[in-house]
Amino acid sequence: MKIADKNTKAVDLVRAALEKAKECEDYHAFISMNEAHALDRAREIDAKIARGEDAGRLAGVPFALKDNYLSPEGHTTAAAKMLENFISPITATAVARIEAEGAIMIGRTNLDAYAHGGSTENSYFGPTSNAYDKTRVSGGSSGGSAVAVALGIVPFALGSDTGGSIRQPASFNGVYGVKPTFGTVSRYGVVAMASSTDTMGCFAKNVEDANLVMSIMAGKDEKDSTTLDDFWTKPLEEAKPAKKKIGLIKDFMGEGVDEEVKAAVLGYADKLKKAGYEIEEISMPTLKYALAIYYIVVPAEIASNLSRYDGIRYGFRSKEAKNLDEIYSKTRDEGFMPENKRRIMIGNFVLSSGFFDAYYLKAQKARTLLINEYNKAFEKYDALLCPVAPRPAFKIGENTSDPLQMYLEDIMTVPPSLAGIPGLSIPVGKSKAGLPIGAQLVGPRQSDQTLLHIAAEVEEK
Repeated sequence: MKIADKNTKAVDLVRAALEKAKECEDYHAFISMNEAHALDRAREIDAKIARGEDAGRLAGVPFALKDNYLSPEGHTTAAAKMLENFISPITATAVARIEAEGAIMIGRTNLDAYAHGGSTENSYFGPTSNAYDKTRVSGGSSGGSAVAVALGIVPFALGSDTGGSIRQPASFNGVYGVKPTFGTVSRYGVVAMASSTDTMGCFAKNVEDANLVMSIMAGKDEKDSTTLDDFWTKPLEEAKPAKKKIGLIKDFMGEGVDEEVKAAVLGYADKLKKAGYEIEEISMPTLKYALAIYYIVVPAEIASNLSRYDGIRYGFRSKEAKNLDEIYSKTRDEGFMPENKRRIMIGNFVLSSGFFDAYYLKAQKARTLLINEYNKAFEKYDALLCPVAPRPAFKIGENTSDPLQMYLEDIMTVPPSLAGIPGLSIPVGKSKAGLPIGAQLVGPRQSDQTLLHIAAEVEEK
């Protein structure tokens, strides 16, 4: 990425990004733009450089912000009617750290409302189109951020990943997507979806940029008790895998997986072999239960987190309400999208008296079995390899009336989220129709840089 210096003006970098965003408006990657404030920030960066001051490792670099990260510039909507006019009084820790290094936010990107979805079709503001085919989805929930990077509007963008919301849109749009170990980056100041699986990551065009951005965001935050001590400290070339062995998950290379996706992943495995890695097939029987576990545990946490949107505290309030009960019921009915309501209903059901033990408790026990299976695999392998999604980007509207089919698109991305381990989406090819295909590398906790190191060894420059 281009960094501002005495020869490259931050104002020029920002203006070029804003101009490119205007040229690509029909993709609907952005919900809102931050033009005036971004240009003011760029002038400040240029003045710092002119004075000989350190302007930061990302001086003048424009970036896009998924619209569930809080910051006071404009409205933080989470692509929801409920927060359409919400102005945040705080700045998310991840955003503050990025901006402290001189990066400049040019606009807020589209997502599925409250990050509930895998296509960015559940946005209150309308869907985002795929960077390679406007008739197809961008993926989700971080679709806008993925498209902004894929179109070359910005060199990197921030996203959040709860069950695949960075990795899947990265795959669909041919860019890198980093879902870090749970706790790597602070969740403070990000609109909560599911508190035990929410992770903050990024999209980038190459490994080096992704590593730099993540190294800046990572680290302990006193405002988030789940954050880990900063382990993103090595130069990338030193984060070498110990065994040079990678397991190819055969459970995700069988029935239901597009043949072109299989071929692209196997082609990537061949490149790894040529780079000196030993590739072996591995069977992980518990993975087939991951989707069922996820859609019990996560909706339960969603139902809890969305209970704060009641028309009383902040955000949208129904004008039709005539009493307290109607403030609650009408506000939530009018303010939530159908997918939000679906997940609230599932969550409240699995947490209800008489069903908690049968569903939620059992799902958490099965989640432990899944974690144990991953831990056993990592005794032998540095990383595991599989597709990101069963097929390339599907048509806009294709799955909107079939929630189950939409959920099945997450089958390969939810297991690492449940286990709290890192996942990296890597562009590995295109289908005959020209649609990007991604492969996913997964590693043990805090092996995030090792995954990037592996990807860098076979990266096409």
